[in-house]
Amino acid sequence: MTCPKRRRTRCKSPAGAAELDAKTEDFVQRNLRWNFSVNLIDITFITLAFSLISRETIMPLLISNLTDSKIAIGLEPAIHSICFYLPQLFAANHTERLKRKLPFVMLVGGVVERLPYFFLALAIGLLALTSPNLTLLIVYAVIALTAFGAGVATPAWYTMIGKVIPVNRRGIFSGIGHGLGALMGIFGAVLVGIALDEFAYPQNFAALFLAAAVFMGISWGGLALNREPASPSVKEQISQRQYFRQLPAVLGGNANFRRFLFAYSISRLGLMGASFFIVFGNERFALIGAEVGLLTAVLLGSQAVMQLALGWLGDRRGHKLNLTIFAFAVALAAALATVASDIRGLLPAFALLGTALAADRISHLNIVLEFALPEDQPTFIGLTNTLLAPVVFLAPIIGGWVADIGFEPLFALMLVCGVIGGALLQFWVKEPRHHPPRALAPPEHGG
Repeated sequence: MTCPKRRRTRCKSPAGAAELDAKTEDFVQRNLRWNFSVNLIDITFITLAFSLISRETIMPLLISNLTDSKIAIGLEPAIHSICFYLPQLFAANHTERLKRKLPFVMLVGGVVERLPYFFLALAIGLLALTSPNLTLLIVYAVIALTAFGAGVATPAWYTMIGKVIPVNRRGIFSGIGHGLGALMGIFGAVLVGIALDEFAYPQNFAALFLAAAVFMGISWGGLALNREPASPSVKEQISQRQYFRQLPAVLGGNANFRRFLFAYSISRLGLMGASFFIVFGNERFALIGAEVGLLTAVLLGSQAVMQLALGWLGDRRGHKLNLTIFAFAVALAAALATVASDIRGLLPAFALLGTALAADRISHLNIVLEFALPEDQPTFIGLTNTLLAPVVFLAPIIGGWVADIGFEPLFALMLVCGVIGGALLQFWVKEPRHHPPRALAPPEHGG
């Protein structure tokens, strides 16, 4: 069987393809324990790192020390979201053509995603007191750069995980990894409280960012130890224009995927106020550092427990159920925050917010893998996250605008979005695990 030169990567005899698939499967099974373990190092330590500079607690407090604007607080998750989600579709075309994804993920994930946090720690320590506006711009710039790096690397990283971790182990892998990271983050939350109370501003925040940068370096070491098999086949090289011409067919030919995108978008709008829970508590109850640490510990502890439980549940019942839980947990967290009369009333709200974040982290990309064949997964991941970019960008900005009016309207809006999104996911979207995906039509050449 002879293949045209430019199509040789896709053109294989059925017997040859079966043999290669068998070899790949054997390689994956022989290295499963190793890859499971080293990826736990990666995901555990990067989760610990982000617990020290939590976007739900520490980042809002830092920005509130640099400016009085609540819209400025909402800009932080907005900038992160747009820079993380938007570039993924542009990276997916390149990702699908790589036989091994790991070298690309290591380069982008190390230099662009992790390293800038070290320089941010220095900037906070040196400039926050004398030049708060400049420091705020640096904070935004680092958030944008690191989120861009994470976004570019995500289609390749998740596809690599899909190669080395079988489908019936991905949920428990995500649950254990994020759960261990969150458990370690509870200890980190104690350090957060100590740092905020015992060290003068801004050295307290600088120390937290420096420690986070160190743990990110350890996570990168775990990533580097992956044993990734070469893909038995990859797609032919095509232009970016040809690649984008095939994308309407992805949506047009998959009604259930369209339903999922719409329902999940409504649910994600419910997170518009996640960064304002700690600001609400601080303004309403004048929190001290130890109380910030307590709320952070509750947030991380609930994530730790629920990520283990929801990872197990997603493997057995599917990830649509987890995302339904995510939506309703957001709604209930907002309702409980509204009626809280002291810090004790905020504890269950933070626990439910942690549950929502856990469910979303475990399942929002794992479910996307199940809508697509392996060779199409980078496109589905990139398309999902790029289409979500406007939603996740605008949601916290809207949240900041509404929070300037009052926290009660903000929490009410979160409640409405959570309930509607959860209902749509439960009753309108079909579980993709029960509906095998179809191959995408190859793009036409020329143009």
